[in-house]
Amino acid sequence: MQNSDQVVTSDRFIQETGLASDLAQLVEPVLDSLGFRLVRIEVSGREGKTVQIMAERPDGSMTIDDCEMVSKAVSPILDVQDIVSEAYRLEVSSPGIDRPLVRPSDFVDWAGSEAKIELKSPIEGRKRFRGALEGFEDGEVLIEADLGEDGVKTIGLAIGLISTARLVLTDDLIREALRRAKAKGKEQLGDGVEADPDELKTDDLEDL
Repeated sequence: MQNSDQVVTSDRFIQETGLASDLAQLVEPVLDSLGFRLVRIEVSGREGKTVQIMAERPDGSMTIDDCEMVSKAVSPILDVQDIVSEAYRLEVSSPGIDRPLVRPSDFVDWAGSEAKIELKSPIEGRKRFRGALEGFEDGEVLIEADLGEDGVKTIGLAIGLISTARLVLTDDLIREALRRAKAKGKEQLGDGVEADPDELKTDDLEDL
C-alpha cells in the first residue's frame, strides 16, 4: 500500500507523440491557467479529423460548463497556431468512468479499483496485466494481478515501463464514481462537449 510519508507526483508519465504532442504543448499551459489538468490528447481520422482533449479539475470533476470553457479558450489558440493542416473537429471531454490513468497519483486515487495495464515491453513474456490497484510506491504501480500458474499476487510495475493504463468499467467502479460525484455535489458522473469551428454542441452523460 501507499506509504503516507511518500510524495506521489501528479505529473503525467504518459506523453503524446507527433501531432498530438505538438497540440499538448499548446493546450496544457492554457488548461493550467484555467485550473484544469490535461489527461490526454488524441488525434483521429474517424469521420474527418478529430482532436480530442480530455481534461479535468484537480479533484477529478469536469462539468459541461468546464468543457465549454476549455473549448472557448483553446479554439482560438489552435486556429492561430494552425498546426493541424486540415479541417478538424474539436472535442473536449471528461476522462469518463473507465478513465485512463496518466499520473502516478491516479493509481493512489483509484486504489481498490480494477485496472488494465499494458507495458512497452514484456516482463517474463507478458505485457498485459489486469487486477485491483493497490497504489503507487517507490516508482512502481502496485497491482494485484492474476499471474496464471503463479496465482494472484501483488506485483510492482515500474512507471517508466507502462504504455497505457485505464480503469475497467465494472458495477463497483460505477458505484464508486457515483459516490464521488455526489460527494462533490455533482448530479452526473461525467460530462463532455464537442466544439466545431462554427457550432458548439454539448453531450450529457445520463444520470445513473
